Amino acid sequence: MSVKEKSAMSEGAAVNTDAGRWPDADSAFFAVRRMQIKLHRWATEEPGRRFGDLFNLVYDPAFLVHAWERVSGNAGARTAGIDRATVAWIETRIGVREFLGQLRDTLKSGEFTPVEVRQVMIPKASGKLRKL
Repeated sequence: MSVKEKSAMSEGAAVNTDAGRWPDADSAFFAVRRMQIKLHRWATEEPGRRFGDLFNLVYDPAFLVHAWERVSGNAGARTAGIDRATVAWIETRIGVREFLGQLRDTLKSGEFTPVEVRQVMIPKASGKLRKL
């Protein structure tokens, strides 16, 4: 990464500097939004620009809290995932902060391996099939 890229990425973009603190949902939303705006601005100003350090955002506490808020608030929140865990189960059995902390640790260490996406074919009204 060039000096210019490093200085631009550090331009008010403190990421993962305080891993011990988990932001509340509103703070997480605004932190994620600010970073999205910065990334958009940088990409627009320099279309050929390469962002080499975005993985830090994946396990940033604000991004994880915001992702949890989106997942737990969506229509499928009561449905178990591929790991058979529901939002309610995580909230009551593990705790959201503990769950996100464990997820953050596995992401940061490189131990996290996503499960292959399950895909089924469902019939359409026309008689054709579509992927789900």
